[in-house]
Amino acid sequence: MNYIDLHVHSTASDGSYTPSELIHYAIEKGLIAFALTDHDTTSGIDEALNEAELINDFSPIKVIPGIELSAEYKGKDIHILGLNIDYRNKEFQKKIEFFRNIRAERNVKMIELLNEHGFKITEEQLKERFKDAVITRAHFAIMLVECGYVKDKDIAFKKYLNPGCPCYVPRTRINVIDAISLIHLANGKAVLAHPLLYHFSEAELDSLVALLKENGLQGIEAIYSSNKWNDESRMKQLAKKYDLFITGGSDFHGLAKPTLDLGIGYGDLKVPEKLLSNILND
Repeated sequence: MNYIDLHVHSTASDGSYTPSELIHYAIEKGLIAFALTDHDTTSGIDEALNEAELINDFSPIKVIPGIELSAEYKGKDIHILGLNIDYRNKEFQKKIEFFRNIRAERNVKMIELLNEHGFKITEEQLKERFKDAVITRAHFAIMLVECGYVKDKDIAFKKYLNPGCPCYVPRTRINVIDAISLIHLANGKAVLAHPLLYHFSEAELDSLVALLKENGLQGIEAIYSSNKWNDESRMKQLAKKYDLFITGGSDFHGLAKPTLDLGIGYGDLKVPEKLLSNILND
């Protein structure tokens, strides 16, 4: 059986592999396809597609253009995957530029707070270190470690960067319905990412999925790296209840999550090739 991975990050956001490196690593891991789903950006897709085309004759692999949008629902950060998107759509690109500007404004405020707490980190340092990446809290954590302010990224998050910590700045987000509409603008498939990470009760999650289905949700990421026990079967049942297709992905970030690997998650993740049919069909 052939396997795929429909949730992957690169250096275009908070992953540690460049889009080109992901192509070769995916082949090394035996995958036949993966979706590049960076946070609020599609800037790595061209590089990935070009690299895949260069090696197509001897190591064919399919790259599915995607994105992971951060949205809001009842005060929580909810992620919606856009799969097989027309990432060159001009109106779509205008909209996600708005997301990047929101992130940039938040980053300036976080830098100010970090400076106030004695951490001499500048916007110029971040841009030089991470080039064209969409800067996230993960990048701030890396900088705090590399500058010798904290021992590791976990401490950076727990002491300074998580909600409620002194250097955390909440980010303005669009609502989940608008996120789905934005994905449809790019003719993509809208999928609720890692539904169990939001820690909703069963009834709360059901209500969320019902609302999203009414507003154009097409799939649920039922196969996911951190699933335990019967999580996958529960999510498949939820998808069936609302006539949604299922997807699966590792949420691979590279060094940011060193024990989580491409295609296999924490070791036993398997996303079958047959799930591609739901993503690629019009």
